[in-house]
Amino acid sequence: MGLATKRRTRIVLAVLAAAALAASVDSAHLWRQRQWNVAIAADPPVAGGSSPPAELQFALAYAQAASGATEEASMRYRALQGDSALGQAARYNSANLLMRQAIAVRATAQPGQAIPLLELAKEIYREVLRNDPEQWDARYNLERAQRLLPDPDENLAEPADMKRDAERAVTTMRGYSPGMP
Repeated sequence: MGLATKRRTRIVLAVLAAAALAASVDSAHLWRQRQWNVAIAADPPVAGGSSPPAELQFALAYAQAASGATEEASMRYRALQGDSALGQAARYNSANLLMRQAIAVRATAQPGQAIPLLELAKEIYREVLRNDPEQWDARYNLERAQRLLPDPDENLAEPADMKRDAERAVTTMRGYSPGMP
């Protein structure tokens, strides 16, 4: 009976040690998550430590965009586009940055420089909509970009080799039968 009791005691102690180890690992993980949340909630967010999570990178990009550092913000958003969770939001926000830049450039003396920015923004909005067709904000912003710079209508374009004064076959003429067998 003494041997069985010792064995049970060892098993209970091993289970308690494993539970204590799991609890300490979980508490360390929760503490680290809390630190990241504090860094994200700071105004502006603070980049701390090595390998910050994607959420903190997103918050930093958003803060940079709000402060006017659009190049840095778009580089951070570009780095996040591969992340599945935040990739869509990063693409959408980078397209919004491009739209804002294009609108600012259109107000300058050289509005033609806004064309590539608008084209790129429209392509990114289309990519967002391909991944999530129910993204109504991207749909609305794509429509606004289309109003600023409509896509060329390929149906209205005339072929280059067609002469305007060339004879054309009459297509509205009624056909009649000359009575041949």
